[in-house]
Amino acid sequence: KHAENMYYFSELALTLNAPESGTAPTDSRLRPDQRLMENGRWDEANAEKQRLEEKQRISRKRREAEATRATEDGTPYDPYKPLWFERRKDPVTQELAHVYKGGYWESKEKQDWALCPDIF
Repeated sequence: KHAENMYYFSELALTLNAPESGTAPTDSRLRPDQRLMENGRWDEANAEKQRLEEKQRISRKRREAEATRATEDGTPYDPYKPLWFERRKDPVTQELAHVYKGGYWESKEKQDWALCPDIF
């Protein structure tokens, strides 16, 4: 109904980015730059996007430095691993894929997001 006023998006497309309570603090719908953009605050959204990208660069550089130090010292280094997915070979295509390994829905039910990194 009224699709012509909504850029002809389906109801699903219009609601995909709708905020939902109780999600992980890493949920992309919580991105502050995205919310600013959606509210028409373009300059603030751009500045926030730049801040988030710089924060990601710093985090990546820190992980790379830790890996380098571990290699030089000969100490074990545990590389970054996603919380709820693991890379496995797809049995059909033999391609590497990220497969859900569990834990998200349990964390959501308990509202225990202690394992989530601070990405925003």
